[in-house]
Amino acid sequence: MNEPAPAYLKLKRYLLQHIVNGDYPPQSRLPSEKDLVMKFGVSRMTVNRAMRELTSAGVITRVQGVGSFVADPKVESALLDVRSIRSEIAARGETHTVDVLVSESVAASPTIARQFGIASGEPLFHSRLLHRADGKPLQLEDRFVSPACAPGYLDIDFQLEIPHHYLMRTAPLQRTEHVIEAEAANRRLAKWLDVSVGAPLLVLGRRTWSRDRVASVARLTHPAAKYRFVGSFHVGDALHA
Repeated sequence: MNEPAPAYLKLKRYLLQHIVNGDYPPQSRLPSEKDLVMKFGVSRMTVNRAMRELTSAGVITRVQGVGSFVADPKVESALLDVRSIRSEIAARGETHTVDVLVSESVAASPTIARQFGIASGEPLFHSRLLHRADGKPLQLEDRFVSPACAPGYLDIDFQLEIPHHYLMRTAPLQRTEHVIEAEAANRRLAKWLDVSVGAPLLVLGRRTWSRDRVASVARLTHPAAKYRFVGSFHVGDALHA
């Protein structure tokens, strides 16, 4: 049985989610520590630790005597975070658009069923989206979703709400697993991502859990010439993951 997350970690995740979702855009001022203490009913020490860790991670900046502000986003994708491709593109000053290639209900193949821990043939939702930055392909998102975690998934207008935002809203993130692979573009991928056949691609496999079950299995493919992943790991994070 999982122990409840410490108060500082809950607050940290709350702020992170609102920053990623764009509720607190870059350079905007965050609520003061005093306001957060009153709103969440926690100690000043708890708030200070959450803000200190967000500062160490480069998510926010703190100005003595003035307040805390959302930092300008990095160009790279944060490997250990679950971030929105729309927010990443917007942070670069580019316009995000999406092509909906597939949106359907399918029977789980044996391979996909094993990743969800379900029986082969059970129903899953499947989407395939091509994310563009200023009209140029940046990420091919191939995703399977558990209907139990996100029953309204196929009703989404992906032009308005991308899967990341919907799942963060309806299937609160519990934990995540990342696997990075390199592969060469076949004809189909080359056409979608506007690269040459055989061009190098970066593929991020992501599996997420919500409420003790696998909520989503995604394969995110990027042209290696346009994308890179960065990440850092802190022992303290592992203790509370």
